[in-house]
Amino acid sequence: MNPMPTRILVIQTAFIGDVILTIPLLQVLKRSYPEASVDCVVVPRAAGLLKTHPSVDRVVEYDKRGRDRGIGGFLRLLRLLRPRRYDIAVVPHRSLRSAVLARGAGIRRRIGFDRSAGSMFWTDTVRYAEGVHEIDRNLALLKPLGIEQPAHERPFVYSSPEDIAEVDRELKGFPDLGSRTFVAVAPGTIWKTKQWLPEYVAEICRLMARAEIGVILIGGPEDAELCERIRAGASSAGVVSTAGTLTLRQSAELLRRCAVLVCNDSAPMHIAGAVGTPVVAIFGATVPAFGFSPRGPRDVVMQIEGLRCRPCSIHGGPECPIKTFDCMVRIRPSMVYAAVQRMLPAPPR
Repeated sequence: MNPMPTRILVIQTAFIGDVILTIPLLQVLKRSYPEASVDCVVVPRAAGLLKTHPSVDRVVEYDKRGRDRGIGGFLRLLRLLRPRRYDIAVVPHRSLRSAVLARGAGIRRRIGFDRSAGSMFWTDTVRYAEGVHEIDRNLALLKPLGIEQPAHERPFVYSSPEDIAEVDRELKGFPDLGSRTFVAVAPGTIWKTKQWLPEYVAEICRLMARAEIGVILIGGPEDAELCERIRAGASSAGVVSTAGTLTLRQSAELLRRCAVLVCNDSAPMHIAGAVGTPVVAIFGATVPAFGFSPRGPRDVVMQIEGLRCRPCSIHGGPECPIKTFDCMVRIRPSMVYAAVQRMLPAPPR
């Protein structure tokens, strides 16, 4: 019989959305081993989402594209991890670097997917299943530990008192929103073929503002210019932007207060799921069958069915390969607006 682990390391240094979809794994690990230290290696931008989470004892930041770039940064991280003497590494990230990190840190038991580029370094290999949600795929990594996979485990993001106070201050700076119902709109994404047309976003913002629905554009600093163009294009006092002004966790707190989020297949969609806000998610280059779709009880996916060119890749790309961009062009603002209207609470009589 294996002894109970005292230190467990989860390595997930992919995108923000991937980190959010790893949170259920962290939650189940902590419930299963409440006395163990459950630590997680993530990129700095995602670290804030875990620092307030009760299932995570220690967040280790790995800035693989910044200060920790190259072999020197990798070796510094190994020197940080080795003295911790972890009993188990669980690695949902399928990169070779993550596998080498687990092996180099001297962790005796290492669990990862068979499709990992570093699968030769695993002591326990789990099949990467097609056609299931990423949350459930990640939870399958716990099978070698004898942990039963729970049904419908969802991620949670926890706000600090400071986050709540900062969002209060931010909203007070938008008196034009008044006491309206708020809808958040996240127009940005890393991959251009996953991005709904900015002019369509401006149009749906106009439609909502005319219906006395407050619209809050959200995003990171890289989305600030896009959000400002959309806000200006919507030309309504009921449309405001917080892009680049809030931390990731503060943005999650803001989303918690919104009635609906309109977004692309991107990180805000997963953040909304972690705070219980229903989403209208617009899918173009990608498809829900990849396992990264929203799965809340009220969530809606907008997509054009029957296009032979979809999906064009698992992540999307810089431009439409066949130059039509039909997967996004044909999702009209009126269609998305109708979906939002159906999700909003009925006005009081």
